[in-house]
Amino acid sequence: MLAEISKNTFLYASQNKALNKAAKKWGLRFGASHVVAGMTIESAIKKVKHLNEKGLVCTLDHLGEFVSSKEEALEATDYNVKTLESIARAGVNSNLSVKMTQLGLDISRDFCVANMRKILDTAKKTNNFVRIDMEDYSHCQITLDILKELRETYDNVGTVIQSYLYRAEQDVKDLNGIPLRLVKGAYKESPDVAYQDKKDIDENYLRIIKEHLLSGSYTAIASHDHNIIAKVKEFAKDQNIPNNQFEFQMLYGFRTDMQLNLVREGYKMRVYVPFGDDWFGYFMRRLAERPQNVAFALKGLFSK
Repeated sequence: MLAEISKNTFLYASQNKALNKAAKKWGLRFGASHVVAGMTIESAIKKVKHLNEKGLVCTLDHLGEFVSSKEEALEATDYNVKTLESIARAGVNSNLSVKMTQLGLDISRDFCVANMRKILDTAKKTNNFVRIDMEDYSHCQITLDILKELRETYDNVGTVIQSYLYRAEQDVKDLNGIPLRLVKGAYKESPDVAYQDKKDIDENYLRIIKEHLLSGSYTAIASHDHNIIAKVKEFAKDQNIPNNQFEFQMLYGFRTDMQLNLVREGYKMRVYVPFGDDWFGYFMRRLAERPQNVAFALKGLFSK
């Protein structure tokens, strides 16, 4: 019941931009501050410093997607540039994650690529890495096409592959040698393009992780699933894959004890740290993923 409610809520919020606009004025609500590291670069950098002190590395994500005007896209581009500059200035250990629909992909492919180049030029100057986040299925192929174009000039850019997509295994093979963040997937997709059963998704997830690791490519395993993590550790040991060829990743505010345990065990553990005033869509997606997240958010709401 809770899972059904949360999924319906997310779909409604995505279709109603008025809610997202209103959320920007509210400030963080409904327990969102537990999973969103503030609304400004300064607040996010402060959280990253705190995480670095615990031995965790980070990736900052300025929240926002599906912009509809060039003005918004240019503003988002500048904000991402400023985020990279702030990371360098503060001396914190953090990469950057971007969504290309925030940078104008739905407006113009060339316009979006130009914005990506501005960000990657800054990342190169500051010796940093940018991850292009994967969005819904309709943006999958164009995202990979743009990545391949950018990789002709930049070696400091990678992307994300979602294991619930049937095409994931072939995409991983095609992207051999490129640093990839491997995830299960968070969007609601059609059975025509994506596995619907958790067992199938998990099996494909382990398959693509092993494929990328065995190719010698740098692999980010983004999961809160302790069973998956245990199997990856065992596989890496059996195949003599060094710890510096992969890292684990988790979301800010989730399974913090496990994150610290992985650091103590000698693994690189990266925390994905979202921030910004466009937090509502991200927050609703987190609620939609698991029924437990709804209870988590309600607890945060009523504890205020």
